[in-house]
Order: sequence, then C-alpha cells, then structure tokens
Amino acid sequence: MTLSPAARIALRVVMFLGLAVIYVPLLVVLVNSFNADTTFGWPPPGFTGRWWSRALHNEGARQAVLTSVKAGLGATAAALVLGSMAAFAVSRYRFFGREAVSLVVVLPIALPGIVTGIALSNAFQVVLKPLGIGLGLFTVIVGHATFCVVTIFNNVLARLRRTGTSLEEASADLGADTFQTFWHVTFPALRSALLAGGLLSFALSFDEIIVTTFTAGPGTETLPIWIFNNLFRPNQAPVVNVLAAALIVLSVVPIWIAQRLSSGARGVA
Repeated sequence: MTLSPAARIALRVVMFLGLAVIYVPLLVVLVNSFNADTTFGWPPPGFTGRWWSRALHNEGARQAVLTSVKAGLGATAAALVLGSMAAFAVSRYRFFGREAVSLVVVLPIALPGIVTGIALSNAFQVVLKPLGIGLGLFTVIVGHATFCVVTIFNNVLARLRRTGTSLEEASADLGADTFQTFWHVTFPALRSALLAGGLLSFALSFDEIIVTTFTAGPGTETLPIWIFNNLFRPNQAPVVNVLAAALIVLSVVPIWIAQRLSSGARGVA
C-alpha cells in the first residue's frame, strides 16, 4: 500500500498525538515524584528525593506493596497451572465443546471489571462465607486469577500450535514416556511462553483495582487501593506520587521483558 506524502505526515501526527495523550501524563507523575513543592506547582521549583525516602519508610505503603506482591504471585501461580492445562486440552485433544472452552477461558478479561467484581463478591458471600472463609488475600488471589489465566492460556496455546506435535511424536517413537517427552521436549519449547505469560499476569494483578475493591476484605489493602484511599489526603500526596511512579515502572518492566521474550521466541521459531 502506497501513501501520499500528506497521508504519511497526517498518520505520523495522529500517532504522535495518541502517544502523547498516553505517555505525557505518566511522565508528569514521574517528574512530580521528585518535585520539591508539596503543592506540585508546575514547572517544579526544584527537585528532591526526600519523597522517595518518605515513601520507603511509610509502613502502610510498604504493607500495601507486600500485599500486592503476594496477590500477584498467588494469582500468577494459579493462572500458570490452570491456563497451561486448558491450553493443552484445547490444542492437543479433540472433544465436544472445545471452542466453548476457549470462549469461557478468554471471556473474563473481556468483561467489565465491575461486573466480574460484583459476580465474585456475590459468589464468595454465598459459597465461602458459610464455610467460615471471609474476604481477604485468598479471595483477591482467586479474583485476579480469573483474568490472569487468559494471558497464560493465550501464550501457551499459541506456542503449542506453532511448535506442532512432530517433536513429541518423534520422542515417543524413540521410547520416551509421556513425562519424559513433556520434560525434555514440550516444556523447553514452552518456557519462554510461560515466563512471558507469567510476567504479564503479575503486571495485570499488581495494578488491578476494580476487582480488588469487591474481593478484598478489611485489612487487605493492595498498593492500588492504598493509592486510591490516600489520593486526596494532603499529607500523603507526595508519597502517592512516588508510589504511582513506582507502579508505572513495576508495570512497564514485566511487560517489556515479556514482549522481548515473545519476540525472541518468534525469531527462534
């Protein structure tokens, strides 16, 4: 497709404006985390790192970060198991309702977060509360796993379809049993896909706020919830900016690594 010079310029301008709308506010947050002015006047009258030190010694913020890490690791672990099993079932076997399974697995990430949160909250109240299990870290992990499993499922399914079954069949012909074939042939081909999916899952879980609001109980405050609760407190404004900047970095790095891993795997294939 050949574009005229005017069309190319117009596309570049639109692309630049779109990227600016997304990334300029993030850049402002990063700059404000070093702003010496507590009112965050613009342009900053000076820069300081004391807000980062203050955030580091804030007990509530540290506990929120720890809770987010626990929830992210738990949701990622559950998603790795469930997503991989579902991907193997859909890719390697033929059965009635196979396409329906794909739809059911992928659907949670397409639903509005508030719908998922309300549904999970009602389910927990009906099923877990009579068993003496209240809302807390466990319910947050379950809630996050419902959409984290999609990234694992899609990554593993795509890798399985790309690699095919020829190597596994050759391994079986050479006398390897099912577990030997999986460990020496299938798993090495899936490692980068699992790692990329796991990093994406952790990033999704770490900055999730809507589903967490409906599934977290008293005392279970993740970092996004802590930021939201302290957003309009004047004394906490500098710390909120620091944690928002840290959240941006912690969200971007796993996604960048996952993208690099996926690109490298495509090159090898």
